[in-house]
Amino acid sequence: MPSRRERANAIRALSMDAVQKANSGHPGAPMGMADIAEVLWRDYLKHNPSNPSFADRDRFVLSNGHGSMLIYSLLHLTGYDLSIDDLKSFRQLHSRTPGHPELGYTPGVETTTGPLGQGFANAVGFALAEKVMGAQFNRPGHDIVDHHTYVFMGDGCMMEGISHEVGSLAGTLGLSKLIAFYDDNGISIDGEVEGWFTDDTPKRFEAYNWQVIRNVDGHDPEEIKTAIETARKSDKPTLICCKTTIGFGSPNKQGKEDCHGAPLGNDEIALTRTALNWNHGPFEIPADIYAEWDAKQAGAAVESEWDKRFAAYAAEFPELAAELSRRLSGKLPADFDAKATAYINEVAAKGETIASRKASQNTLNAFGPLLPELLGGSADLAGSNLTLWKGCKGVSAQDASGNYMYYGVREFGMSAIMNGVAGHGGLLPYGATFLMFMEYARNAIRMSALMKQRVIYVFTHDSIGLGEDGPTHQPVEQLTSLRTTPNLDTWRPADAVESAAAWKFALERNDGPSALIFSRQNLNHQTRDAGQIADINRGGYVLKDCAGEPELILISAGSEVGLTVQAWEKLTEQGRKVRVVSMPCTSVYEAQDAGYKQSVLPLQVSARIAIEASHADYWYKYVGLEGRVIGMTTYGESAPAPALFEEFGFTLENILGQAEELLED
Repeated sequence: MPSRRERANAIRALSMDAVQKANSGHPGAPMGMADIAEVLWRDYLKHNPSNPSFADRDRFVLSNGHGSMLIYSLLHLTGYDLSIDDLKSFRQLHSRTPGHPELGYTPGVETTTGPLGQGFANAVGFALAEKVMGAQFNRPGHDIVDHHTYVFMGDGCMMEGISHEVGSLAGTLGLSKLIAFYDDNGISIDGEVEGWFTDDTPKRFEAYNWQVIRNVDGHDPEEIKTAIETARKSDKPTLICCKTTIGFGSPNKQGKEDCHGAPLGNDEIALTRTALNWNHGPFEIPADIYAEWDAKQAGAAVESEWDKRFAAYAAEFPELAAELSRRLSGKLPADFDAKATAYINEVAAKGETIASRKASQNTLNAFGPLLPELLGGSADLAGSNLTLWKGCKGVSAQDASGNYMYYGVREFGMSAIMNGVAGHGGLLPYGATFLMFMEYARNAIRMSALMKQRVIYVFTHDSIGLGEDGPTHQPVEQLTSLRTTPNLDTWRPADAVESAAAWKFALERNDGPSALIFSRQNLNHQTRDAGQIADINRGGYVLKDCAGEPELILISAGSEVGLTVQAWEKLTEQGRKVRVVSMPCTSVYEAQDAGYKQSVLPLQVSARIAIEASHADYWYKYVGLEGRVIGMTTYGESAPAPALFEEFGFTLENILGQAEELLED
């Protein structure tokens, strides 16, 4: 029977061979962590290679995602649908083994990692979701949601600031089923980290209320086993600090930065094979080692055992079982669409002039009771973001059955945690901050879009209209950044009706994230007929029109739509033929067919003005070089909102003056 070291050496061999064939990649981390992975995956990890989406599987996250050949080797060896040819195609175009693990490319990969620290944050999200779902669904004698989250992480993950944010919160929440393995090899790309990273990491995590297991020999299976056993008994999250040698087995490159991010080279690989006593060719794994690694039979047994437990649970708690199944499927309740549509029509009939952030809260009060899967939150701004609704109950270490997270001032951590929550399944997360502070969360938002995660971002205080807090808090370029992010729907509603419609669209979307942008100041209600209300779902539509073809089109979004309608009224009184287009979501509008877009923005009408208190340049794609944009080209100032709108040209007089000049040209 192959020894543990031989099984670990299979990982090392596949990793160095794949990186060498690609002439690109990172062999050091997989070779250094192979012994830890062998113990975890063969002795503890609960999974089924034949069904990577088995509901109660343990989650495994490779936060140091540059070491991707580690997880690819593990998936291949244990029996996932990942062939040796897939490993040979490492880092090649359209392969199932991209340079960093990517969700949706490789069966068994739970989340996209690579931006260091975010995998750790996703793991916190997985563990949070497990705890919340367990508290909501488990009953005495029926622990139907009961799995661990394991995460591998390196020095880079520890150095990134996000690790502080999410490590702190995980300890506060007592996420005891989160077990992190710190690959303490002392090496990063630039060399020995002692020149720039001398933190006492164990003390740091102990201060976060983690259990810390120090100085584990990452190449000693018995020490690793003992550490895992200890971790699984704790009522705290656990950090296992493993001393390892990067590139373990390479005679001339182990322990050095040389093997961090470059192939070992054919000569060194030959020497490594000898040093490891690995007498097999490239990509060659002996049958007895494959047999020892194969987890398909054991995985099927684990899932079958859970199926029996779930059947017993369903017999005793049929409604809970049905609800759990629905939520894990990602489907909204069958009556949600009709009830949400009815609410939008009620809002339209009521015609309130309120801030869109308040309209958002009202919508949550209407939709929240319909959606028990909602897990809301805010980065310490609930009273300003208005993300708390009447049915909210906070999640805590003592009682995780709630539906609202107090994330604290952790915008980046919040956003990356939500990616993990969404990836876990069964919960639909939303989280909020001021629009300006999406900058702290920017990379996590990008990862939401890249992974097509069902995450909703709520950003309030959306322009210079927030007033006296000044330019440090007044967003200018942020909307452009969000709108140009592929696969992210960014909504900036003009009033309460568009706010409710935006929420409904975002909640029903299941193929990517949405950003909902709301105002601090009150917005006037705009009257619409039923067709116009329906057309909000098209992202852009005709709000006000004229008889026949317009000679001028005014395009606007958000708080400036009300001002734009005032200009339309004046111009119409003057006998001008003017159309107002409300554009709450440009990405959804762009997805419409050419005929619809021509009906809204006819190509033959070149006289156009866009009005929005955001960066001006974005709107030239809609107004063209002959059109005009009333927007921001500088940062704001500290002053009351009315004074700022006048200072920066968001006035009726300016729009009318620009229209007159444009129509006279």
